[in-house]
Amino acid sequence: MSEEENEKAGGIIKQSIDSVTALTKAVPIYEDAVQPLAKETGKALGTIGKAVNVALAPISLVVWGYDQMQNFLENRVAEKLEKVPEDRIITPPPNVAGPAIEALKFTGNDETLQDMFANLIANSLDSKTVLEAHPAFVDIIKSLSPDEGLILKAFSSAQQFPMVDVKLKNKKDQGFQVLHRNRSRIGIIANCKHQALTSNYLDNLCRLGILEIPSGRKINNPKEYEAITNDPGIAQLKKQFDGNETHSIDFEQKFIAVTGIGRQFINACIIDKRARD
Repeated sequence: MSEEENEKAGGIIKQSIDSVTALTKAVPIYEDAVQPLAKETGKALGTIGKAVNVALAPISLVVWGYDQMQNFLENRVAEKLEKVPEDRIITPPPNVAGPAIEALKFTGNDETLQDMFANLIANSLDSKTVLEAHPAFVDIIKSLSPDEGLILKAFSSAQQFPMVDVKLKNKKDQGFQVLHRNRSRIGIIANCKHQALTSNYLDNLCRLGILEIPSGRKINNPKEYEAITNDPGIAQLKKQFDGNETHSIDFEQKFIAVTGIGRQFINACIIDKRARD
């Protein structure tokens, strides 16, 4: 592409970004996000109000204003569209771009969530991918923690991961107690900051409809589960009950997979827009 064509394409992208930026003017920006809580509530609450103000003061530093969102749209989003031909740049659906911009007020300070919104808005500006940018995805991003975003990145190149329930089985009556539910290596693979919460993260992703654990199904290849059942913590547990006359450690094999809407969400919000063009 010639320099003249590059300038023209850049102009088209900027015009579309400007149309998105204009939406921020309709979004109420709370510059005084943290107000004194006890101005007129009496002396009894004054001390507590001051303490709460001190505790909440840092929040005002991470709530984005208009200038920050405008800079985000004109730079971060535009970068995502650098490989998109100018004839594909369109005005985005307001029910996608508007709520996404509004949500940036409170999530823009987090790099992982920020990148999801950048991809979502960029895909909504591209006629080729606009249908993938579902309005519901804004609320989904708002319901995710950064670690859950990392887990979804791990699913970008995989459809499913093995997991097990670790059970303490009673040899006499065949009853059991679940010691570890939904044990997997997903948190390690995704490099989550709080890996001990991985099972809870997966619960939330299933609640949102992004992932699912098919009932009564497992991966056919048993070797897929060896990395989980040979984990040092699990190996120690098995050793503890090795030779026990009444109880033993058993595993219920299963897997967690991406749903149809989950794959659409990953394509629109998780996979870098530039990698798709």
